[in-house]
Amino acid sequence: MTNGPKNGPEVSIQLPETKVAAAESGPLSGPLVSQRPGSRREVAYRKADVMHGVIRLLCMLTSVTGLSLMATSKQASTISLYGFTIPLYSKWSFSDSFEYLVGVSAAVAAHSLLQLLINVSRTLRKSPVIPSRNHAWLIFAGDQIFAYAMMSAGSAASGVTNLNRTGIRHSALPNFCKPLHRFCDRVAVSIAFTFFSCFLLAISVVLDVVWLSKY
Repeated sequence: MTNGPKNGPEVSIQLPETKVAAAESGPLSGPLVSQRPGSRREVAYRKADVMHGVIRLLCMLTSVTGLSLMATSKQASTISLYGFTIPLYSKWSFSDSFEYLVGVSAAVAAHSLLQLLINVSRTLRKSPVIPSRNHAWLIFAGDQIFAYAMMSAGSAASGVTNLNRTGIRHSALPNFCKPLHRFCDRVAVSIAFTFFSCFLLAISVVLDVVWLSKY
């Protein structure tokens, strides 16, 4: 007794559940999944980090240069007043404004060096230079404070230098920068570097604001 023609062997293929689930849910995403390397946002952040590092380096160099020029400013000479020859000796430590400039320049140089080391270290580890919004606010506040301090130090030193160069009107006090020209020239260059450091700090503040707006 026959039951009719037998069908051929049935073949079934079953995909693994993990692959089926992945195919149904689409590409994975989330905080544990790394984004595409070399994305536009990542490249933009890297460029901003490099720019920040360059500005820190320049600010450190300009502040150290201004500090060195001011701290080595001294000269001895003579001046003739009412027929008398008077010895003159000028040094940066004789002026409170020049001492203030040296102190602020040293603080800015230390701040710039610290931020530069942090920038380089985190860049080499391929981690964000500014890891959090609170850290960004702290850097923003520090850069702004130091920028104002450098501006005030340069302005105070400029007033003293201008007085030494022009003398006091309607008085017998002459132009002290004629016999002490080397001292006045070094002080003037130091003040110029101080204002340039202030400008670099202002650029850093602008970059901090741009970063905070995109956080």
